[in-house]
Amino acid sequence: MKNPTKSRGLFLVITGAIFWGIGGTVAQKLFHEYRIHVQWLVTIRLLIAGILLLTIQFSAKDRSQVFGVWKNKRTAVHLIIFGILGMLAVQYTYMASIKHGNAAVATLLQYLSPVMIIIYLLLRKQSILTIQDLLSVTLALAGCFFLLTNGSISQLSVTTPAIVWGVLSGVALAFYTLYAVPLLKQYDSLVVVGWAMIIGGSALSVIYPPWKMDLAALTLEAYLYLIFIILFGTMLAFWFYIESLQSISPKETSLLASLEPLAAVITTVFWLKEPFGLFQWAGTFCIISMILLLAFNKESSSDNRKVRKIRIQHTDSK
Repeated sequence: MKNPTKSRGLFLVITGAIFWGIGGTVAQKLFHEYRIHVQWLVTIRLLIAGILLLTIQFSAKDRSQVFGVWKNKRTAVHLIIFGILGMLAVQYTYMASIKHGNAAVATLLQYLSPVMIIIYLLLRKQSILTIQDLLSVTLALAGCFFLLTNGSISQLSVTTPAIVWGVLSGVALAFYTLYAVPLLKQYDSLVVVGWAMIIGGSALSVIYPPWKMDLAALTLEAYLYLIFIILFGTMLAFWFYIESLQSISPKETSLLASLEPLAAVITTVFWLKEPFGLFQWAGTFCIISMILLLAFNKESSSDNRKVRKIRIQHTDSK
């Protein structure tokens, strides 16, 4: 008989990954058709989702951690840095890449962060170069080449700002992943991510106050898209992923999370009717193959354990 607990975990991680992928595509629709500002959407998304995650922690888990995280000065400073240079940086660069390009390319470029972490660990001499590392980097570079050029060196198939923001999103996610480790060892993920979202949203609201947006000009359809991004594409997606770790292994969870870029590509191409050439599909295949390769890394290697954390904590940025 099938394990009902494992079935629940599989359902949660698959649903969460699909929500993330679709959320990026919905954001693209808001940017391109409703002229929503990137700063406003990021601010609203972070603040509301952060409050909701902390509410879940306070209601269903250890409520003492919600405010206990601020009692230690060093931890508090760490959390503020993480919220601004980690959470906010990842969110803003990712959304900016979608704004200037499309959700499919933005998501795939952000998924280059595992390769960036591999290179960082090698440069810091914290890991050794393996065949899997070489293959991962090769797949990532080939995927980027096909994705961004569609096989033609003379002309990029994606705008330069979209590429720059997408690569910066991968860099920000790499920093976010590495910097989050000490905090996640001390406190529940909902507490760390919830406060990071509120910190990042509050910091951006100082520069771009969310009340500057003319909400009266939005249609009912636009409001429904906003609700989907905040509730399904952010809060529920993250919560489902974290809950799935209670029922299935991190390797299974990280493997199934690769459905996110696939969902982003499919919805971008078939719902928004974005052109996607044969070579771009080949690039998508290369990058998803790289993700799967990292997910199947052997657990016995300490180096692989570091790399596997990339996929686990990648979810906290979505």
